[in-house]
Amino acid sequence: MKAVVQRVTRARVTSEGAELGAIGPGMLVLLGVLRGDAPAQARALAEKVALFRFFRDAEDKMNLAALEVGAEVLVVSQFTLAADGRKGRRPSFDRAAPPDEAVPLYELFVAELRARGLRVATGRFGARMEVELVNDGPVTFVLEETAPAA
Repeated sequence: MKAVVQRVTRARVTSEGAELGAIGPGMLVLLGVLRGDAPAQARALAEKVALFRFFRDAEDKMNLAALEVGAEVLVVSQFTLAADGRKGRRPSFDRAAPPDEAVPLYELFVAELRARGLRVATGRFGARMEVELVNDGPVTFVLEETAPAA
């Protein structure tokens, strides 16, 4: 499971002209579910995101987590994070989990963030969406939780 996490002053996602979710100061999480991911990866990544210290403290250092600053979270599904562009000029999406596997893990990730006390808005899984954001910093990180090797 892979997430691009951006610290934002605001973000929103729309589909077909309708707003699906919007937040003020907090983080935008673009979430990709990979083949082989399981609930353990969703839970671990949600914990990592909730506790990741990349918000500014009183001394302007990245030292606080979303829970400590009351950050809001916008989670948007992003299957293209599974893309492999090493061969040729066109990405392969073979690593992306199919929707019947990805949707429950996406929903579990969101539920885990909410269970930790975060206010979470979402996009719509599988929809064509437009994401608007104001990146604060800019600050962007790529976080991953991989399935254990068999």
